[in-house]
Amino acid sequence: MLLVRVLAVFLSVVAALAVWQPGSAATTVASEESIAVTRPDQEQVSHLFGGRQSLRISRRENPVPGWLVSSANVSIGFIASSWEVVRSVGYSGRPIDILVAVDRKGHIAGAELVRHNEPILTLGISTADIRRYVDEFSGIDLVSAAAGKPGELPDIISGATVSTGVIRDAILRTAQIVTSQSAIAQRTGSGIDRVSYEPLPWRMLETEGAIVATTVKLDEARTALSTAKNQVPDGEAAFLDLRVAVIDPPTIGANLLGQADFTRIMAALAPGESALLVASRGLHSHRGTAWRRSDIFDRVEITQGNRVFKPDADHYQRIDKLAIEDAPAFKEISVFALPAEQFDPAQPFQVAVLASRKTADGGNVEMRIPVDYTLPPRFLSQATAVQQAPPLWVSSWQNKRLEIAGVLVMLTALGAILFLQSAFVKRPRLWRWGRAAFLTVTLVWLGWIAGGQLSVVQVVAFLQSLVNGFQWETFLIEPVIFILWGFVALGLLFWGRGVYCGWLCPFGALQELTNIVAQRLRVPQIAVPFVVQERLWAIKYTLFVIILGLSFYSVEQAQMLAEAEPFKTAMTMRFMRAWPFVLFAVALLVAGLFIERFYCRYLCPLGAALAIPAKLKLFDWLRRRSQCGRECRLCEQKCTVGAIDPIGRINPNECVLCLRCQVIYHDPSTCTILKRRATRSARPVQQKGAS
Repeated sequence: MLLVRVLAVFLSVVAALAVWQPGSAATTVASEESIAVTRPDQEQVSHLFGGRQSLRISRRENPVPGWLVSSANVSIGFIASSWEVVRSVGYSGRPIDILVAVDRKGHIAGAELVRHNEPILTLGISTADIRRYVDEFSGIDLVSAAAGKPGELPDIISGATVSTGVIRDAILRTAQIVTSQSAIAQRTGSGIDRVSYEPLPWRMLETEGAIVATTVKLDEARTALSTAKNQVPDGEAAFLDLRVAVIDPPTIGANLLGQADFTRIMAALAPGESALLVASRGLHSHRGTAWRRSDIFDRVEITQGNRVFKPDADHYQRIDKLAIEDAPAFKEISVFALPAEQFDPAQPFQVAVLASRKTADGGNVEMRIPVDYTLPPRFLSQATAVQQAPPLWVSSWQNKRLEIAGVLVMLTALGAILFLQSAFVKRPRLWRWGRAAFLTVTLVWLGWIAGGQLSVVQVVAFLQSLVNGFQWETFLIEPVIFILWGFVALGLLFWGRGVYCGWLCPFGALQELTNIVAQRLRVPQIAVPFVVQERLWAIKYTLFVIILGLSFYSVEQAQMLAEAEPFKTAMTMRFMRAWPFVLFAVALLVAGLFIERFYCRYLCPLGAALAIPAKLKLFDWLRRRSQCGRECRLCEQKCTVGAIDPIGRINPNECVLCLRCQVIYHDPSTCTILKRRATRSARPVQQKGAS
């Protein structure tokens, strides 16, 4: 127990360091990684453009950072780094850097892998395989890719689904941003000029109408809200000083936000969306606080034609400070993503901020502060950008509807079992066959078919992402894994680690089912003394700490050590792997024939990782009696994982929530205490009959 407490403190410190602001580790790493972006050499440039020679490159910072490629003083394309443009982070939580070249026709001329830290070597997939996969993007038409035409994109490599999926997404997003915001692709139509960039100060942007302002003084607001119960103070100070701007044109957005934030915000937009900046200062807040509960910014109202809509929290990004030097100091700065189907930034629209106060009779008095906005003609162009394809995780969720539905059914059934466990365990036959059936589904369907085996690698990847810049998209690429982790995270608070280890772990299910067969075949079972078992538990916690600590030094070495998990061999690759890995997995299963869940009990680093946050468990639904451990030790003897100590306490760090002890607790024909009570209650009846 002391070891577990020490580990909990250690992980708390790691998490605190990961999210510490300002000057956090995330900031430091991002800064160091950005410095590592280097100029492509001549060989790389030639490779990216199909072997062409005598190509020249020149660095460009705006509107997209990268290198303009020319031949005989004629530009033929653009090269950008995926890390520099979209901050591509892999499944390992570390940056992936890919050079992506786009030609003037809107095609990917070529792509080259520069670096990665993905856990692929342990799967028998080499870096050379990944490089060949990246090379297959040469010639991809971005218009066809955005339209989702079948066969247009290379197939994801089996066994490295998430890693190659992230790589594919990074290449496409980088190429689409380059095509959208750089003058290298031929386009037709009309819309916003997303190409041109000119350094302009705040004063010039206001003068040209790119930024529109309105100011309402306290006296004006006091008059408009005169019937309010709490009066607005009087004076000439600002009640609301408001600024509004469409920031899609680089001349507006890159000047206001700086190139890094501008690129980040543009990359986060869905296809067709536009970005609206709203900045304010004064007594009144344009955001308020109600949106934190409702997820709707009810104080901001955007009107275009007969369409009126309010931004929501999912399409909001907070900006702490503008990058442009001569801007006023604003109290609040917001960027709202506006949907294409409801908003055309090239057409006039109105932004209004609402202010309301309670009246003495319990009603409301409201004031509307409008700003009419029209994007100046100089920011309109006869060019429109290539539409961005939906993020990879969206298509992944769409393509795995069956697996998602199956997982949700399983989790619903498991939730019902655990919430209604008293009714479940009072029927021993139902518990026995129900548990065996559930574990069979976990093994066959969840493990071998749906690919739902969790791993300590994912825990390390999550912690690494906190350090290197967390991105939801990386984890959303595998919907089954994402849903399982979401349920497990909630389950840790309700039931502890056993909600996964005892019911949803495919390899754990394989161990338990093979042990059931072994017992039917009368294979002798070894009872490990509690004092020995306590010391063996330390192995998995030590292994987890070593893997986690090593990951901050070398992700690749940590991934190699994570091969202590047989999950890839037994589940992901279904024993179709090199013989040393298969031999290791089979050896663990053989040991489990004599000691049930041998691997889970003593070696599993994932179980250790889950046990540490499970210390925060809010409920204790495993029932015990005061006599347990003192007058009766039957549950201790029957517990197949040794999670009950000699004095009857259940160790939540080791319990797999099999509910065997609860079956005994409610069974009057098994529980020693219930039998004793039944005997005592029968004695008076016998004595009365004898008299």
